Amino acid sequence: MSIFFRYIFPPLFGLLIYTSLRLVNDIISGTQFWKRHWSINAIEVASCIIVSYFFVFIIHYFVKKFSLQQPAKPTARMILKEFATVCFFCLLVLNLTVIPVAALTDDGLQLYDVVNINLIPLLYLLLYYAVLRGNASVKAFYEQQVQMEKLRNDQLDTELKFLKAQYHPHFLFNALNTIYFQMDEDVAAAKKSVEKFSDLLRYQLYDQQQTVAVSQEMEHLQNFVALQQVRSPEKLRLEMNISPSLNGQQVYPLLFLPLVENAFKYAGGEYIGITATGNEREILFEVKNSIPGLAIPGRAAGIGLQNLERRLELLYPGRHELKTGKTDNNMYIASLKLRL
Repeated sequence: MSIFFRYIFPPLFGLLIYTSLRLVNDIISGTQFWKRHWSINAIEVASCIIVSYFFVFIIHYFVKKFSLQQPAKPTARMILKEFATVCFFCLLVLNLTVIPVAALTDDGLQLYDVVNINLIPLLYLLLYYAVLRGNASVKAFYEQQVQMEKLRNDQLDTELKFLKAQYHPHFLFNALNTIYFQMDEDVAAAKKSVEKFSDLLRYQLYDQQQTVAVSQEMEHLQNFVALQQVRSPEKLRLEMNISPSLNGQQVYPLLFLPLVENAFKYAGGEYIGITATGNEREILFEVKNSIPGLAIPGRAAGIGLQNLERRLELLYPGRHELKTGKTDNNMYIASLKLRL
């Protein structure tokens, strides 16, 4: 509770209630309270101010209590029970404090005094409680939404890290397998492959900023393709065209790699074509590969493409187009368009 509501607001609230009581009572009885002896007014004003501190404390106590107990979906019965509880304690305090003061001052306690003392302050108190309770509910709802959004973001971040990590085992297996076979045939070439392999790992392990320049991503792909070519058959015809316009655009890393991995996996050792073009607004990345004669048309996407689709949904919601399928000339094409 702030200093204002703790020390300043209660006497102002008490004066408001006292003024309302006196105006209503004077209209009913035809008296004028400012013509009475000042001591009587002073006693009544002081009593209302003192009692108002108890009322403010009670209201804030119940606001805190019921806010902590509030379920996700409160029912009308629970709200009525809550206000009935506040109403009961307010009437109890009114009859134990204000009623005796009214009976001992002025012309004694009249029936209209009892009605007014129980009704007018109660309406003010319930209104004050409703305002505070509503404000607490809105604040709790807002904090809950913020917490849910934070949990949702943490969950998405964890999912992205998990999906990104799933590329590594597959890639590591292929690369190490390549170097393993090179060791038996050409040690010098195996050393060069180890260097390229270390560059790829460095990019994946240490250069994973939130976004990277697309030129870095293309350089990473070129290293990956060079490493894959070592273990590919000599008859494989590879074409890789990267537009010079792809330079400073920012993209999330490792989005193009699954398409290239997929092509090397299913090319059948004949043809792979990689094309990357774009401008400041969008990037188009296409990978074509030949389909072996024994391949089953419409092959199912592996875990790499499944993860890619999920990452695109998280990173580029409504700003990406991923198309895969077989062409008329027995080619398989995967096309990814990113709107920056």
